[in-house]
Amino acid sequence: MTDLSQIIKAYDVRGVVPDQLNEPVARALGTAFVEMLRESGDEPDQIVIGHDMRDSGPGLAAAFARGVNAAGAAVINIGLASTDQLYYASGSLNLPGAMFTASHNPAQYNGIKLCRSGARPVGQDSGLVVVRQRAQELLGDLNAEADGPTRVEQRDSLKDYAAHLRSLVDLAGIRPLKVIVDAGNGMGGYTVPAVLGDQVLPALPLEIVPLYFELDGSFPNHEANPLDPANLVDLQKAVREQGADIGLAFDGDADRCFVVDEKGDPVSPSAITALVAARELAKFPGSTVIHNLITSAAVPEIITERGGKPVRSRVGHSFIKAEMAASNAVFGGEHSAHYYFRDFWFADTGMLAAMHVLAAFGGQDLPLSEFAAEYERYVASGEINSTVADAAAKIEEVRAAFPDARVDDLDGLTFEVGGGAWFNLRASNTEPLLRLNVEAPDARRMAELRDEVLAIVRG
Repeated sequence: MTDLSQIIKAYDVRGVVPDQLNEPVARALGTAFVEMLRESGDEPDQIVIGHDMRDSGPGLAAAFARGVNAAGAAVINIGLASTDQLYYASGSLNLPGAMFTASHNPAQYNGIKLCRSGARPVGQDSGLVVVRQRAQELLGDLNAEADGPTRVEQRDSLKDYAAHLRSLVDLAGIRPLKVIVDAGNGMGGYTVPAVLGDQVLPALPLEIVPLYFELDGSFPNHEANPLDPANLVDLQKAVREQGADIGLAFDGDADRCFVVDEKGDPVSPSAITALVAARELAKFPGSTVIHNLITSAAVPEIITERGGKPVRSRVGHSFIKAEMAASNAVFGGEHSAHYYFRDFWFADTGMLAAMHVLAAFGGQDLPLSEFAAEYERYVASGEINSTVADAAAKIEEVRAAFPDARVDDLDGLTFEVGGGAWFNLRASNTEPLLRLNVEAPDARRMAELRDEVLAIVRG
């Protein structure tokens, strides 16, 4: 029997199919999800379900629906969807939701992202532990309840999703832009033509050049994980060779978006966070903006300069969404390229972030490399992972090596070492890894600090 503690972590469900995540597990999770919602005071009559392009998605989603029906609730199945399209359906219908995706993970994986009505997150502190415990009981119960009457409605939400995003950002008046989009054979190949193209809505002044738009959960060209520089190489080459103005790369479920400039150089997600924050603060002066603790120091600086209130958060979507809801923040950004919007039910959407970038960039005449430079003030290492046997012991070794640093423990340990330099060291939730992020005012100081910390961690 599957040990659900191995696949249900801080934010979602993620496991190898069928060894860890299979249809009996999905069915148990469907029932457990409805029961958790009821026990916490919700009375869900319907659950909205979507899935990405992985081959296992339809079967797992159907099994989950059977579990929902067994618990006495009905299902609205939107079928193929990006994760933010599922959040749109949850928000607009005010229903709890379940999205079947393993995001950027390799082809043998699948997973589930759960949300309450209005796209509110379900994480380890907001119901996911209860779901895991109840589903584990159901898997071990030979007398678990039989399937209820099949109550599944099929509904297409793509056009409404696209129209909603178009209503939030006006792209009609920007200058013409040549945009190369690498969907990585993921769900961006489904949503980009609808939102940025003319598939279902009037054309925009954008020439969209597609890369790997064919939906294929085996990821035949490269992993759908733009956080890994190796997966940006094809996009960077295409932008340079075709003289594009900008390149966009989406991950497998298209809830994250990465940007490259006309030279093929990546624009850091911290710079995108600062850029979008500035736009949102222009619309909603004085608002709160959330940023996670490994975004660049430039982010809170720019938020403050634009009259906003920066608030730091732990890494992870369930944490940042909770912070946003608590403070009614207008926007939130993570260095992993998750971007959250108050006018999108506090949920993350890479597509809406991309639209803000296109609107800002297309509303002026500078090339993107010059335009984005305003938001890039420091030099960052990017996230560096090290395999360690005892993460806690290594963190304490690093602490001892920096006795004069200012340290906080919001998520792992963040060390401010003076002169505008800092680093964060935190343990992975799922693997025997320590994750290091370093930032400094210049490349030399960043490299020195990075190498000093890594020498201890890997020593």
